[in-house]
Amino acid sequence: MGIYQSKKHPNIAILGGGMAGLSSGYYAKKKGLHFKIYESNNRIGGNSVTLKHGDFLFDLGAHRFHDQDEEVTKEIKVLLGENLKKLYVPSQIYHNGRFIDFPLSPFNLMKNMGLRPFSKAVVDVGSSRLRKRETNGSFEEFALHTYGKTLAEIFLLNYSEKLWGVSCDRLSPEIAGKRMKGLNLRTFLVEAILGQKAKTKHLDGSFYYPEMGIGTIAKKMGEFSGKDNILINSKITKIFHNSNRIEAIEVNGQERIDTDEVISSLPLNLLLNIMEPSPSKEILTLAKGLRYRNVILVALFLNKESVTKAATVYFPGSGFPFARIYEPKNRSKAMSPPGKTSLVAEIPSQQEDEIWGLEDEKLIESVCSKFAQIGWIREDEIIDATVNRIYYAYPILEIGFEEKVQEINSFLKGFSNLKVSGRNGRFRYAWIHDMVRYGKEIIEEYA
Repeated sequence: MGIYQSKKHPNIAILGGGMAGLSSGYYAKKKGLHFKIYESNNRIGGNSVTLKHGDFLFDLGAHRFHDQDEEVTKEIKVLLGENLKKLYVPSQIYHNGRFIDFPLSPFNLMKNMGLRPFSKAVVDVGSSRLRKRETNGSFEEFALHTYGKTLAEIFLLNYSEKLWGVSCDRLSPEIAGKRMKGLNLRTFLVEAILGQKAKTKHLDGSFYYPEMGIGTIAKKMGEFSGKDNILINSKITKIFHNSNRIEAIEVNGQERIDTDEVISSLPLNLLLNIMEPSPSKEILTLAKGLRYRNVILVALFLNKESVTKAATVYFPGSGFPFARIYEPKNRSKAMSPPGKTSLVAEIPSQQEDEIWGLEDEKLIESVCSKFAQIGWIREDEIIDATVNRIYYAYPILEIGFEEKVQEINSFLKGFSNLKVSGRNGRFRYAWIHDMVRYGKEIIEEYA
């Protein structure tokens, strides 16, 4: 039972033990606050975990820690110490048998596309900027205006539709995040003339990565928060309220626990659907309109030294079932035994899609055949393979999602002791450093 002590030292129920929930617990521990983290899985970390398969390690997604928040980076450096390494490994796009740098670099594009297609792309970029910009507010319009028709159609529109499962004229420009900036007619001309030196200024492939996988961050946060403060196998099944405050939570459909404060990193629609009494029909309809993307992860373990040199390789072509692959060894040599490597393919999907219901063996066969087709692997090099299905991998940012989220947040702000956090809890395109920042800012409100 929760015993309210003071506004400064409440008992806090943190719903979800992914990076957002763990970050809240981490900072709560630093402030000496009383809290419990409730995680439905049998492990913490959410999707930011590192799995072990025999002598191999691989992450549940192509995660990296980006140095985008100086204060957060400093905190993670202190937490992980020498375990956190800075790497310079750019990503690439696979197109017609060639590897093209991403974010897109004019110098690299010219080398790989050839002078005539590249010249057409230059003209497209220039003319797109001269034309009056459409105002439908879609990602398609943004991509065409920013990159021109040639580049947008080859590299961005097909890929984005595959990734999000929605036509690009229905997607918000917010899906672009922060990585699709800086490419314009000027950088095309400057980089084409100055070459590699100019290209490296435009394309930064640096990021931080723990030696034993991205899950080390969650693991260390969990250790700092304290084992007694983390309850695994604890699914939140109901949230009881009196319209002004959250009074209690129900765990696993059985135990009711009174609480003073609640921090939820649960998917926004899930949070609303387990509230008791239920929110209004209007709020539930808005929640139903917020959709999340699932991902199938196919990991192959290979008796081979190396396959690629990239951090991540993107596959915009419709002939490939996966949207991107990553080779864990390129992030840390500790991820694979000496002389061996692994490849992890991400297949975006919805539960109702045919591919989601395919047997693991058929998924593995499909991925292997594509890798063999492009000359990456041979059948005799495959040691083993495994499949993982990830629910609620990320929110689908369709046009108009901001208005829906704003209305839902207005409703949730009516509860004086409820705060929401995380990519799925706030329905935002966000990264690990953002999760840590959310946790820090939320806990500072209690201090």
